[in-house]
Amino acid sequence: MEPRVGDKFRLGRKIGSGSFGEIYLGINIQTNEEVAIKLENVKTKHPQLLYESKLYKILQGGSMKFFFFFDCLEQVFLLFLFIIANFFFFFVLAAGIPNVRWYGIEGEYNVLVMDLLGPSLEDLFNFCGRKFSLKTVLMLADQMINRVEFVHSKYFLHRDIKPDNFLMGLGRRANQVYIIDFGLAKKYRDSSTHQHIPYRENKNLTGTARYASVNTHLGIEQSRRDDMESLGYVLMYFLRGSLPWQGLKAGTKKQKYEKISERKVATSIEALCRGYPSEFASYFHYCRSLRFDDKPDYAYLKRLFRDLFIHEGFQFDYVFDWTVLKSQQSQNASAPPRPIISGVGPSSGLVPATANDKHSGGEEGRISGWPAADSPHLARVPPPAVHAGTLAKQKTPLGNEPSVNKEAAFDFSGAIKRIFKASCCF
Repeated sequence: MEPRVGDKFRLGRKIGSGSFGEIYLGINIQTNEEVAIKLENVKTKHPQLLYESKLYKILQGGSMKFFFFFDCLEQVFLLFLFIIANFFFFFVLAAGIPNVRWYGIEGEYNVLVMDLLGPSLEDLFNFCGRKFSLKTVLMLADQMINRVEFVHSKYFLHRDIKPDNFLMGLGRRANQVYIIDFGLAKKYRDSSTHQHIPYRENKNLTGTARYASVNTHLGIEQSRRDDMESLGYVLMYFLRGSLPWQGLKAGTKKQKYEKISERKVATSIEALCRGYPSEFASYFHYCRSLRFDDKPDYAYLKRLFRDLFIHEGFQFDYVFDWTVLKSQQSQNASAPPRPIISGVGPSSGLVPATANDKHSGGEEGRISGWPAADSPHLARVPPPAVHAGTLAKQKTPLGNEPSVNKEAAFDFSGAIKRIFKASCCF
């Protein structure tokens, strides 16, 4: 009997693993749609999938209920405006948050079924020779700011903004950026009282040192300004190919983080952004001018990059660098090649992903100030060099592995014509 979870999801081959457990390709037997299935042993010391599922529900607005009472035309009109505003909020800004399909317990495992997403921006960055063009960076920046703004609107800080935690969608949403990995997320404002968390010092570094804000390195409690500063470092990483504090040598991780902090503090905004449009320096100056509990002016930051985009004469056509590269590879091939970038199922050259491991073990990995029980981790898929097919022979933990052979290659030329209308654009 083939292994199933939630009665309607067939468990396929293993496609990744992380500190929490393992992730498998799955199929919805009712719709034949591919999904990602995360498994966590129920006996694990610090269960994490339940926390993760609850957080995604909050971000998706699943627990919100509204009751309206009106007795006049004016209130009906206000209700109409409210509905329109919420439609925009949840279907435009909230686009880019993976959906939870099912959570429950099957045998010895906690199970979380989620959307299957495409390659991360880090994967695509490597695919493109570790450099993105200005056009690609600006198209990504607009969506990425929207994603962080939406998370903040739900009173949460992400606290681990990095390329690995932004993934591209699949199919009709192949041009849409998703934000993932909320294992270090923290609520910064009480939903009832609207009280902001207090300013504190002497905090441990939470997040990834390479992209952490200066204040985070200095031990200051994180707030919205820090997520935005981290996003700025990601954008400069894409433009420059690397950041000045990468590749530093040290005897221990603690010494490594200290060296990164020292180099980052010593690097002026002008030096970091030298040779690139002044809008990037303006972005950093604005983020660093924010007070602890200030709400960032997201519209201003997006406008900075949108005006630059227009000034450069770019066309917002969703033709990213990897789109061009894949098209060139297809044209140069003597025979139809196996897709290199897909993000869907077993046809992927880059393994499908939904998240990444908290403890990546890299030179600039992250350390959390949270106790282990409060620090749930998401899965990290195998690196892009590992072809999805190499994992096909691994056995599932719930029984014999079924055959999962659905091909769904990323159609780059068609994707441009199928722009997801609700995604964020200029």
